[in-house]
Amino acid sequence: MNFETYPFEKLNQLLEGVTPNLTYEPLSLTIGEPQFDTPQFILDALCNNAALLNKYPKTAGEDILREGIAAYLRNRFDLSLNDAQIIPTFGTREVLFNFPQFLLHDIKDPVMVFPNPFYQIYEGAAKASRAKVLYLNLNSQNNFQPEADEEMLQKADLVILNSPNNPTSSTMHMEALKKWVRLALKYDFVLLNDECYIDLYLDKPLPSLLNASIEAGNEEFKNIVVINSISKRSSAPGLRSGFIAGHKQILEKYMVYRTYVGCASPLPLQYAAAAAWADQAHVDSFREKYRKNFQSAKEILGVEMPEATFYIWLKVEDEIGFTVKLYKDYNLRVLPGSFLGRREEGKGYVRLALVYEEAKTVQALKRIKSALEQ
Repeated sequence: MNFETYPFEKLNQLLEGVTPNLTYEPLSLTIGEPQFDTPQFILDALCNNAALLNKYPKTAGEDILREGIAAYLRNRFDLSLNDAQIIPTFGTREVLFNFPQFLLHDIKDPVMVFPNPFYQIYEGAAKASRAKVLYLNLNSQNNFQPEADEEMLQKADLVILNSPNNPTSSTMHMEALKKWVRLALKYDFVLLNDECYIDLYLDKPLPSLLNASIEAGNEEFKNIVVINSISKRSSAPGLRSGFIAGHKQILEKYMVYRTYVGCASPLPLQYAAAAAWADQAHVDSFREKYRKNFQSAKEILGVEMPEATFYIWLKVEDEIGFTVKLYKDYNLRVLPGSFLGRREEGKGYVRLALVYEEAKTVQALKRIKSALEQ
């Protein structure tokens, strides 16, 4: 299979041979990895269950993890899902890669639809599934919202949304989500929303696609699934804990497939993840850190604060030249938007991941301001 080079490797190639200005401390706003300490109660749950490494984990997940995820869905979204509607996963990257392969395997000439620019695992999954890709282009003209082309959707087998969105930080609200649910039912495609940033809202809590499905009268979640991850909300990407939830009939078959994949989470990680999923207070503290970072970005760069995520989608004249300049003159790494898109989408933007504590974030933002003013 001929996979596209990953954005971070493209960045390494771009900056190879460029000598950074060593009068500055090296900083990187490239990867969406929170730089905050994982809360102590999660670490305690991990350590207290380390002895369980002598046991094989269940592919379906231990009861305590399933209960933790169910509690999260109930407390955060007022959703009461049964066991057959939830599958714990080893993070969400693996499920984003293998779920399309499972779903599309028996379809002749399958078609995947997803936003552009995008999280590159979507494209990798399409290649592995031998699927044709159709893009939902996100740009300033449509306010970075995925617009439904019904002629396109008639061909679709799987549509992936990503709200709140990486990399643009755009957010879809209830009415837009309900519209997509109705389209999934009308044209009989599976609709998946990647909701990994849904808890990183700055003001009001955001609805899940599952909430929209119920509001649209689709209480059984026919054709509807969502995925979510603990990585961003709990500053615990190393726990590799995620889930997929929604349409029971799809997930029952996918669960059988997963028994062959061999990606069950180790038991100590499951216990730690269960504690994290069941608690919301620690997420509130992280959300406040991101709010302060966005406030700093507004004050220093004059950008609008997004509704969610920890990304700034910063418009620049030449994203490649600007990226090189920031590294060469200010020892700061950012990610060119064109590395995240296809067919010119993402060109003229850089993605900034505001994942540091406030003081370091302010340092990075001031360097960016200096570069913009030159």
